Amino acid sequence: MPIYLNTNNKLQEVEEKTFKLERDIQRVFEENLNTVMQLTLVKSEFTIKDRRIDTLAYDDQVNAFVIIEYKRDKSISVFDQGITYLGLMLANKADFVIEYNEKFKKSIKRDEVDWTQSRIVFVSTSFSEYQISAANFKDFAIELWEVKQYANNLISINPIKKTKTAPSIKPVTQQSETYKKVSDEIKVYTEDEHVAFANEEIAELYVKFRDAIFNLDDGIEIKPTKLYVAFKKDKNIVDIQVQKNSLKIFINAKFGSIDDGKQLARDVANVGHFGNGDYQIVVSNDNDLEYIMSLIKQVIR
Repeated sequence: MPIYLNTNNKLQEVEEKTFKLERDIQRVFEENLNTVMQLTLVKSEFTIKDRRIDTLAYDDQVNAFVIIEYKRDKSISVFDQGITYLGLMLANKADFVIEYNEKFKKSIKRDEVDWTQSRIVFVSTSFSEYQISAANFKDFAIELWEVKQYANNLISINPIKKTKTAPSIKPVTQQSETYKKVSDEIKVYTEDEHVAFANEEIAELYVKFRDAIFNLDDGIEIKPTKLYVAFKKDKNIVDIQVQKNSLKIFINAKFGSIDDGKQLARDVANVGHFGNGDYQIVVSNDNDLEYIMSLIKQVIR
């Protein structure tokens, strides 16, 4: 998709510039990892069992490791490499934890990492139809991100979305013991699993709030995690924890930074909670739906 520069309503196409080396792409991502993917850099060029991982990152929101690989070759199999690297991680968990602890001078334990939410990300200037199809499984923890560089120091970065009709990977993984081990341990969580915790009224209430959040901005995406359903626009803006008789809504902002005239939200900055942000609102009906949307809208950029 071309990018245009608008000067007095006259559009001029911005020239695309190629990345000379994979390392150039890697440098852009690693120096801006939190901005682009909301991840923390653990190690560049992490070597484990004679294999080199381009970028090892950590997702603090779900307490899981993320492997990032950069590719300029359209012929590589993202499926096979994805399975191989995820399997390598699961078979050598202690090495990943040690690397994290040494980097950040911490002492997290292996069981404090949520290995079920491990994932691998491939970054490239473009992907072939075969590669996109090979990653298009609703329950496979693999992501494809496309990056392009233009004149005037412009860069576009876009994740390739899975289709709504993406099939399950389970039938494929039964063909190989290696595939099956990875598939059995790593889990891609779904919205339906969260809604299943609720009674019928709360399930319907969740749908109302979900749809209202989507209506706030065209760029909002949903990402179910193990503990909550996240709504993202570049970063998490609001998380919903579905309970049997209520919804816990967490707005991702520092307490005091939102204009909450009704003082509906509770400050949970110093209270243990699953969602992101300091604002928590518990609802069991839609009486304050529009007002809550006005609060969420304040954190959308």
